[in-house]
Amino acid sequence: MKSFEHDYLLDTPISHAFLANMRFLGECRGRQALYGEQSPEVLETLRRAAIIQSSESSNRIEGITARHSRIEKIVIDKVKPQDRSEQEIAGYRDVLNTIHVNHGRMKLSSDLLLGWHGTLGKYTKEKTGVWKPKDNAILEVRPDGRAVVRFKTVSALATPEFTKKLISHYSRLIDDNKTDQLLLIASCILDFECIHPFSDGNGRIGRLLTLYLLYTAGYEVGRYISLERIVEQSKESYYEALNKSSLKWHEGEHDLRPWWNYFIGMLTAAYKEFEERVGTITTVRGAKRVMVENAILHLPNRFRIADIQRACPAVSYPTLKRALSNMANKKRIRCLGKGRDAEWERIVS
Repeated sequence: MKSFEHDYLLDTPISHAFLANMRFLGECRGRQALYGEQSPEVLETLRRAAIIQSSESSNRIEGITARHSRIEKIVIDKVKPQDRSEQEIAGYRDVLNTIHVNHGRMKLSSDLLLGWHGTLGKYTKEKTGVWKPKDNAILEVRPDGRAVVRFKTVSALATPEFTKKLISHYSRLIDDNKTDQLLLIASCILDFECIHPFSDGNGRIGRLLTLYLLYTAGYEVGRYISLERIVEQSKESYYEALNKSSLKWHEGEHDLRPWWNYFIGMLTAAYKEFEERVGTITTVRGAKRVMVENAILHLPNRFRIADIQRACPAVSYPTLKRALSNMANKKRIRCLGKGRDAEWERIVS
C-alpha cells in the first residue's frame, strides 16, 4: 500500500538498462501466441512440467517437502495427500489450477485472496481463509540460532484496511495507465509481503498472486516455465531484494528498485528459458526430442535419466533414450556408468 500512496512509485527513477529489459519482456509477450501455433505438443509438455515444479518449489521454499514421485501423483493424478506436507502441496495445486483456468474471470479483491488462502489449507486441520488474528513479524535466524525481527509487518488490526487500500490503489493505477503494468505488479507484490496478511502462507499466496497478476497483464510464461522454480534457485537474491526494498516501507521512504530489478530479472530469465526451449522448433515432428535436449542443457553438468523425466514428464522413455543416444553420438554428452540410474555428463568443448 505504501508503494502506491500519493503515487509514490511514479517518482522512482529507472535506468536505461532497466528500460531495455522492460522492452525485451514486451517483445516476448508479443511472441507467445506464435509458439502456441507452432509447437502445441511442446507447450503441453512444458505446461505439465511447470505445474509440478511450481507446486514443489513454492512449498519447498517454505520448508514443505515431499518425495518428487508423490508430488507428481498429487499434482497430476490428484491422489489423496497422506501427511501435512502433502496436504499443503495439494492445496497449492488447487489454487494454481484455478488461476491457470479461471484467471480471466477473477477480479482482484480481499475476498479473492481470502478464498485462495482458504483453499491453500483446506486439506489441513488449520483454520485458513481468515486474516491474521494477531500481529506477526518476518524473522531472521542468525548463525548462533537466535531469531531476530527483520521486518515488522502491518498490525493484525490494520491488515484488512491496508489490504483493501492496496487493491484499490493498484486497480486505480492500472486504469490510469500512467506506467508499465510490470512495475505496478512488482510493487503490489512487495506491499502484499510487507502487509503479511496471514498467519501462515504469505510467501506462497504472494507467488500465486504474482502469477495471477502477470496473466492478467498478458505475461503467460509462468504457464510453461515455473516462476516458483526460478525463485527457489535464486532464493538468496529473492529475500535480499525483498529485505532491501522493505526498509523504511512504513515511513513511505523505501527504495523500490532492488525488488523491481529482481522481479524483472526473474521474469526475463523465465522468458529466455522459454524461448530457448521452443523458439527453434518449427514443426511438431521431433519436438519431444528437442525438448529433451533443451532440458539437458538446463540441468547440472552431471545428471541422471530421472532428472530428465522430471523436466519432461510427458516424454516417453524410448523417446528420451533416443535423444540421449543422438546427443552422445554428437559427442555432446557421455554416459559414466551402466543402467537406468547411471550418471551422464555434458561434454564441454
